[in-house]
Amino acid sequence: MSWIVVVSLLIPLLGTTLGSAMVFFLKDNINPKLQKILLGFASGVMIAASIWSLLEPAINSYSDLKKWLIPSIGFLVGILFLLLLDYIIPHMHIDKQEEGIKTKLSKSLKMFFAVTLHNIPEGLAVGVVIAGMISGNINEHAMLALSIGIAIQNFPEGAIISMPLKEEGMSKMKAFAYGFMSGVIEPISALVAILLTYYVNTILPFVLAFAAGAMIYVVVEELIPEANTGVHSNLATIGLAIGFVLMMILDIALG
Repeated sequence: MSWIVVVSLLIPLLGTTLGSAMVFFLKDNINPKLQKILLGFASGVMIAASIWSLLEPAINSYSDLKKWLIPSIGFLVGILFLLLLDYIIPHMHIDKQEEGIKTKLSKSLKMFFAVTLHNIPEGLAVGVVIAGMISGNINEHAMLALSIGIAIQNFPEGAIISMPLKEEGMSKMKAFAYGFMSGVIEPISALVAILLTYYVNTILPFVLAFAAGAMIYVVVEELIPEANTGVHSNLATIGLAIGFVLMMILDIALG
């Protein structure tokens, strides 16, 4: 692998790691209003990345019926894949609502699984774009733009997992470790996507759309509802707008 591929693979994990490290610097849990903004921001980044970094290259890979058919199928299969994981993996949201198979796992572990579930599609997205760059279908600047965008939105996600874990009674170091480990799933998912699409290059457009569907599922099912819990406000919407525009600019400027 070239250095830029390795950097693109690891940048998102760096974002999660730095966010998780906030547990050492912040005395109290994240302010609810700030949390709404950050969740909205992450949603905006993921929506923009799904459109410009994933769906657009998938659509532009064809010029006939497949131009809309393959991306549509891939997008829907990505939604169904995350829906299945949502039903299977036991996890707990910020509002303490539990989903997935009923188990006796601790609250801390269920919160860890919730963020890990978010990170799977992000890792797939980074991996499939890297595979597209290796095969010559996507330029390296677009690959780097996606990795940077995911890393930026991973920063608040890292803090959002580590701070509540500290509030649950974990030591700062253990809470940080949980936050860091939730991000490790991203390069692992990315490597799986790279291997899959690099050796079977013909399925690249399908996997691009698949990753987009998986990311949109997380936004609609997890991030936006969590951003709008409690007292109603427009903070999540403002955060979403900022995240969307920032990722759009990154993608257009570097794409």
